Amino acid sequence: MKTWLITGASSGLGRIMAEKLLNRGDRVVATVRRADALSDLAARYGERLEVAVLDVTDTHAVRRTIDSAFASQERIDVVVSNAGYGLFGAAEEVSDEQIERQVATNLVGSIQVIRASLPHLRTQGGGRIMQVSSEGGQVAYPTFGLYHATKWGIEGFVEAVAQEVGPFGIDFVLVEPGPTATNFGEGLDQAEATVVYDATPSGDIRRGLVTGSFTIKGDAGLTVDAMIKAGDAQHPPLRLALGSTAYENIEAVLVRRLEAVRAQKDIALGADKPA
Repeated sequence: MKTWLITGASSGLGRIMAEKLLNRGDRVVATVRRADALSDLAARYGERLEVAVLDVTDTHAVRRTIDSAFASQERIDVVVSNAGYGLFGAAEEVSDEQIERQVATNLVGSIQVIRASLPHLRTQGGGRIMQVSSEGGQVAYPTFGLYHATKWGIEGFVEAVAQEVGPFGIDFVLVEPGPTATNFGEGLDQAEATVVYDATPSGDIRRGLVTGSFTIKGDAGLTVDAMIKAGDAQHPPLRLALGSTAYENIEAVLVRRLEAVRAQKDIALGADKPA
C-alpha cells in the first residue's frame, strides 16, 4: 500500500486519480479548494483519505499543509503536484491580474509545493514527485502564451531540481497530457477578445473553442492509469507524454528544433574564443 499526496484533487485528473488509488487500497492526502469537494469519497473510504483545504497561491498555507500531511503519515511515497488551470487570450488581451494569477497558481504554486515536499522526502530517505505539466510544456499555440510560460517554466525548474535531489533518492515525473476529456475547459480563464486579432491564428483558435471543433482524443481514466503506473514504476521516465496528440505534437516540434539547431552548428561554434 502506497501513500500519495495530490494537490488540486477536487476535479479532473486529480479527482479521478484519488478515487482510483483509494479503490485499489492506497492512502491519499488530497488538497482541495472547497472543504466538501470530496465528501463522497471521504464517506466511502474513511481514514484512508485525508482532505485538506489549500490554495496553492498561499505559500505559507502550502508549507503548513505539506508539513501536516507528512506529519500525519508514516511516509508519503508520491507527491502529485496537480493544481492548475488554463488562461486563454493573446498576449495583448490578457489582463495584468490574469497573468499574476496564472503564474501564481501554475508556476509559483507548483514550485512551492515541490520545495515544501523536498525536506520531508529527503528525511524519509527518498520518494517521487509527479508534476502535472502538459504537451504545452514543450509545444506552444497562439492564445495560450501565459499558460505555456508556466508549463515551460515548471519543466525547466523540475529538470534542474531532479539533478539536485537525485542523490537523496528523490526522482521526478513530468506528466505531459495532450487534450483530454476532463473539465479543463470549464475552468479556462478567458481574456476579452479584441477585434484586431479576429483574422489571425488567435482568432481561429478562439472560434474553434467556441464551436467545439477541436478533436479531443485523450481519455481521462486511461491517462490517470498511466500516471499511476509511472508512480509505481521503479525507474519512470522524467517526461511522460500521454495521448496520441501529445506524442505526435511533441515529437514533431522536437525534430524541428533539432534540425534548426543543427543547421546553426557552424555559427554556434564560430562564437567560441579562438583556440
